[in-house]
Amino acid sequence: MTRPLRIEFPGALYHLTARGNGRAAIFLDDFDRDVFLCVLGDVVERHNWICHAYCLMGNHYHLLIETPDGNLSAGMRQLNGVYTQRLNRRHGRVGHVFQGRFKSIIVEKGSHVLELCRYIVLNPVRAGIAGRLMDYPWSSFKFTAGCGNGPAFLFTDWVLSQFGHTRKEAQERYREFVLAGTGGESPWKRLVGQCLLGEEQFLERLLPYLKEKAALTEIPRVQRFAVRPPLDRLLPRIRSRSERDRAIASAHLHHGYSQQEIAAHVGLHYSTVSRIVARESRERDEARNKT
Repeated sequence: MTRPLRIEFPGALYHLTARGNGRAAIFLDDFDRDVFLCVLGDVVERHNWICHAYCLMGNHYHLLIETPDGNLSAGMRQLNGVYTQRLNRRHGRVGHVFQGRFKSIIVEKGSHVLELCRYIVLNPVRAGIAGRLMDYPWSSFKFTAGCGNGPAFLFTDWVLSQFGHTRKEAQERYREFVLAGTGGESPWKRLVGQCLLGEEQFLERLLPYLKEKAALTEIPRVQRFAVRPPLDRLLPRIRSRSERDRAIASAHLHHGYSQQEIAAHVGLHYSTVSRIVARESRERDEARNKT
């Protein structure tokens, strides 16, 4: 059974979602939504999280969470677990509320965060359940925009600091920024490996965490090898066959490229690449056994 990639470190920032089991609703009424926000507030306080944005939909939710202590999984177990218990108890139900594991995308703090803040709160408009964002009570938009007092766990200072020097100016520019994004391009077009969003330098800093997960085959390959050198760099024009074969094996074994991808790149038949990888792997194992 596959499981999603989890990268956790102090100060990591995530876009988080969890959907209802079988696409069923996770909020049956507004009281359920209040309960969820109450549980979220407890999680933020207990785990020292920072919540920059949120939006509750019918069968899923969106959160933008920063984890100063690098404890995402522990907090999410409490959030989804406690909410499931309370929902089932209130409605006399049993069983799963959420479908599988939550989805997390690790995000570079900067312009990508602002794009996600906008994406998250625009969900009710895109889904057609709200005509005006100010009329939707279950997202962080109106509170960040300065209309009313939001929940105590919502931290708006960092987002607003990106829009102006005074709070009033920042709130006005934030409103303009969000509304200008209606019908805009999805931020997920720039997603790397299904779970990373950021510039090249940020992605390279994540390489040590990805290498720790490289051998965990239950994690999808596209996520484990989300940040890797291109084949042009791994397989340059190499003079000797032995150097070529070592490079081919490394591209497959260490960087996760499929044998078909490698074969197409170097102009060899798939079966030839397969034999090269098998031979190089065998020789490496024999060399290790001799030491």
